[in-house]
Amino acid sequence: MATTAAYDEIADWYEHEFLGATGEGHADPLVLGDLIDDLLGEGTGPCLEIGCGTGIHAARVRGLGRTPVGVDLAAGMLGHARGRLPVARADAERLPFRDGSMPAVLAVMVHTDMPRYPAVLQEVARVLRPGGVFVHIGVHPCFCGGFADRSDPDRVVVRPGYLGGHWTDQGLRDKVGATHRPLPELLHAFLDAGLAPERFAEAGGATPLVLAARTRSAGRAGRKR
Repeated sequence: MATTAAYDEIADWYEHEFLGATGEGHADPLVLGDLIDDLLGEGTGPCLEIGCGTGIHAARVRGLGRTPVGVDLAAGMLGHARGRLPVARADAERLPFRDGSMPAVLAVMVHTDMPRYPAVLQEVARVLRPGGVFVHIGVHPCFCGGFADRSDPDRVVVRPGYLGGHWTDQGLRDKVGATHRPLPELLHAFLDAGLAPERFAEAGGATPLVLAARTRSAGRAGRKR
C-alpha cells in the first residue's frame, strides 16, 4: 500500500512532467510502443492492463483492434486514466473479472511496483482464456536496479547487489522505490503461473533498460498448485 500512496501523491507530476502526456495519452518516453505492437499484436475483444496508471497505452492497444480496460490501486492515477479507457480501482492480486474472461492481458513497467508479482501472475492466468496472451514489459532485471549505475547510458556500470531486493534511485524510483527480482526468479514466476513464454525482446539502448515477454495461458491445468 505504500507504493499506492506514493503514486497517489505524485499522480499529477507523473502525468504532466515525467510522461509529458497529451490529452490522448500518446506519451511514450521509454519508446515502448513498438514492443506493445510486436508482442501484443492485433486482436479483438478486451485487453486488460494491470497497473494501468494514467492509461497512456490505451490508444496503442485500441489501434491494434482491441478494447483496453484498466485496473490500478492508485486513485490519483486513475483520475487521469478515466478519459482514456474504462477503469476500475482494484488490486492486481484480486482482479474483479471472471475466470477465463480475458483474451489478452498487458503489464507495462509495473512489476517492480508489485512486491508480490508472482501472485499477480497467478491472477493474470486465472482471468485469461485458455490460449490467451499475456504481455509483460518491465524493467530489465539484469541491467536495472540498485546495483546498476545508469547515470551515463553509454557506460552502464553493474556492481554487486544483483541478488538484492528493494531499491531506490533518482527520478521516479526516488519517489516510489522498486522491488527487484533476479532474472530466473522472474521467469520461473511465469512458468509457475502456467504462462508459457513464446517470445522475448529487449529495448532501451546498448545496455537494455527493458525486458519484455509474450506468454500464453496454458489454462488452469497448466498452473503450479
